[in-house]
Amino acid sequence: MRRLLVCTDLDRTLIPNGAQPASHGALALFRQLVRRDDVALAYVSGRHRALIEQAMVEFDLPTPDFAIADVGSTIYRVTPAGWEPNDAWRAHIAPDWQDLTHDDLCRVLGVFPALHLQPLEKQNLHKLSYHVALAEDFQSLIREVDARLKQVHIKANLIWSIDEPAQLGLLDVLPASANKLHAIRFLMKQTGYTDHQTLFAGDSGNDLDVLLSGIPAVLVANADAQVKSWVAAANPDTLYVAQGGYLGMNGNYSAGILEGVAHYHPDLGAWLCAQN
Repeated sequence: MRRLLVCTDLDRTLIPNGAQPASHGALALFRQLVRRDDVALAYVSGRHRALIEQAMVEFDLPTPDFAIADVGSTIYRVTPAGWEPNDAWRAHIAPDWQDLTHDDLCRVLGVFPALHLQPLEKQNLHKLSYHVALAEDFQSLIREVDARLKQVHIKANLIWSIDEPAQLGLLDVLPASANKLHAIRFLMKQTGYTDHQTLFAGDSGNDLDVLLSGIPAVLVANADAQVKSWVAAANPDTLYVAQGGYLGMNGNYSAGILEGVAHYHPDLGAWLCAQN
């Protein structure tokens, strides 16, 4: 039996909460796809667990088999009994922070007035999240933060992104081993999925590591022009940029994911056509 692990970002990838319109019927068809016995679903998001669950209710998203949350710093198996944290992943990334706590790192980075802690619910054991004004020179700031962490022998992964509606910069400090790509690779190894049995979908800068990793991936059509320019030279064998037109849809959000599935897996594409 074919096995396919669909790993998808949420905001502005599966969730149609960007400026561009969604195609009618695309999300319903995506739900049909992931209900197949040979397809597993993993959400890969910067959201924490409660916000993922909130989105599932608000947008009527299918229940996943796995969730990679907090920008890759947590992994869950989702079962009828509940969300089970992946303790092996937690143990894998912990040494990068030298057993320092979240509060310890807050004190280490307290020398930077440009860093403003995000609300408590955005933090976790291995994720330290800040707001940064867009007027700041974020490239210099990240270099200085990186140097400060190295002074205390912390191996960190610094992830910069922008909350466009709020017009704020977002800086996540994670263990060096923790990001979306490393978490997906860890999950694939645990569950036995190969690259060819995995598909990732994303839209933004914090998806680039996975989009350019060699894991088959699709960039949805509603991704902004800057992200599209960054991936222009990517290997077309492992990165597909949704164009629209598949099943009469526009390639945005879940329509782009379906287009990517059909591109890499024509037999599933034929099945999708038969359902439409």
